[in-house]
Amino acid sequence: MPGEVLRVGVIGVGRIGRVHIETIQSIKNAVVTMVADIWEEGARQVCEQYGIPKYVKDYKDLIAAADVDAVLICSPTDQHASQIIEASRAGKTIFCEKPISLNLEIIDEVCNVVEETGALCMVAFQRRFDPTFRRLQAAVTKGEIGDVHMIAITSRDPGPPPVAYIAQSGGLHCDMAIHDFDMARFITGSDIVEVFTKGDCKIDPAIAEAGDIDTSLVVLKFANGVIGTISNSRKATYGYDQRVEVFGSKGMIQSENLRPNMCTLATAESVHQDLPFNFFMDRYTEAYKVEMEEFVKCALAGSKPPCGVAEGRAATKVAMAAAASMKSNAPVAL
Repeated sequence: MPGEVLRVGVIGVGRIGRVHIETIQSIKNAVVTMVADIWEEGARQVCEQYGIPKYVKDYKDLIAAADVDAVLICSPTDQHASQIIEASRAGKTIFCEKPISLNLEIIDEVCNVVEETGALCMVAFQRRFDPTFRRLQAAVTKGEIGDVHMIAITSRDPGPPPVAYIAQSGGLHCDMAIHDFDMARFITGSDIVEVFTKGDCKIDPAIAEAGDIDTSLVVLKFANGVIGTISNSRKATYGYDQRVEVFGSKGMIQSENLRPNMCTLATAESVHQDLPFNFFMDRYTEAYKVEMEEFVKCALAGSKPPCGVAEGRAATKVAMAAAASMKSNAPVAL
């Protein structure tokens, strides 16, 4: 409603929590009223930096607070599901970082509670709000490239995260490629019905020792007949590699990597461009901002968010199937 202000509580003041706090504080009809984190010093610092009036160590106090309308869940993955359930039952609007859980039964429980309580819950897949990827999706929706035949997604990080993180991340497919599975569904407008995966460890033997891979290629089959591929790597020496191509009966649309500047220097010796962005926060700065603006808009209007628990479940299910396919060396139907 006009004149209303969404009062937001943020659970977790790590890197992504701070990104969202900064965005919310820049939105005229939203304000962070409280943060929660067991890291008391970090919570205190965030409050001082962004002018937030209160912090608590126990997230339950934040969920129960009368001056919190919406809860942002930026805590470790293993806490997401229980916090969504508690916030739903407390009548809060919810924004949760992906994934909901690494267990489909737990995700189903979350989906049931969200439905039973009528809670509005948005799951964070920020790439859906990137202007470039939205243009790709629009080209498909408007029929600009005709009937879609194929989609190819390239998603490669500039360097792997710490092995300690990888060991508890749920694996490359559930941690990293889950964004690409969601992108594939978003752009094509179709569910993925089969996956076939090849994966290996090419970059760091320590990643293999932690039980994961760093290189993957997944072939996808969609319900609408589209064929897709997703190429992932934990290390691209030239920067953060994020490209998509969609090919159809009338033509093709593709997105190239974004760079700090989009200039090309051409001389008699060479044609030169700067390297792509080297960090996902830099590449998706605009997407994070638009994502949070959309959440605030939905929360104040009481409208269904564009990416809810059903989308979170679908992407996680595909990620798990991709991991299972790699282990079995066979296609897996969903």
